[in-house]
Amino acid sequence: MGMFDSFNISSTGLTAQRLRMDVISNNIANATTTRTPEGGPYKRKRVIFAPVNIRPFYKSPLVPKRIDHGEPKGVRVVKIEDDNSEFRLVYDPSHPDAIKTGPKQGYVEMPNVNVVMEMTDLISASRSYEANVMMINNAKSMFSKALEIGRGGV
Repeated sequence: MGMFDSFNISSTGLTAQRLRMDVISNNIANATTTRTPEGGPYKRKRVIFAPVNIRPFYKSPLVPKRIDHGEPKGVRVVKIEDDNSEFRLVYDPSHPDAIKTGPKQGYVEMPNVNVVMEMTDLISASRSYEANVMMINNAKSMFSKALEIGRGGV
C-alpha cells in the first residue's frame, strides 16, 4: 500500500457517505409528501455502494513498477434507487389526496419513509463519515511524524 492510498480510500468513503446523508435528508424532508411531479406519494430513495474498480490517473504504462500498488481500493456509489415497499395508508377523508372510490375510500397513501429508520441510517452515515475524517487526520499525522524523523528530529 502506498503513502497516498489511505487518503484515496478515505476520500471515496467521505464522498459516498456525504451523498448517503444527502439522500437520507431528502427522504426525511419528504416523509409527508403525498403528491410528487411523477404522481403519487414520494418513494423513499436508497444509495447502493460497490467497491471501486476503476484505475486511478497515476496508473499508466509510463509509471514505474515500484510505484504500482495494485488495484485501487475504496467505495463508490453505483446508483440511487427507489424503495418499492408498500405505501402507508392513513385514514383522512378530508385530505385532498384521499382515495375517492373503492375499498380504500377515504385513505391517503403516505410515503414509505420511516423517520426512525432514516435517523438510524443518518447516524450510521455520520459515524462512517467521521471515521473517514479520523483516518485522514491520523494518516496525515503519521506522515508528518515520518518526515520529522527523516529530517533527524524526534
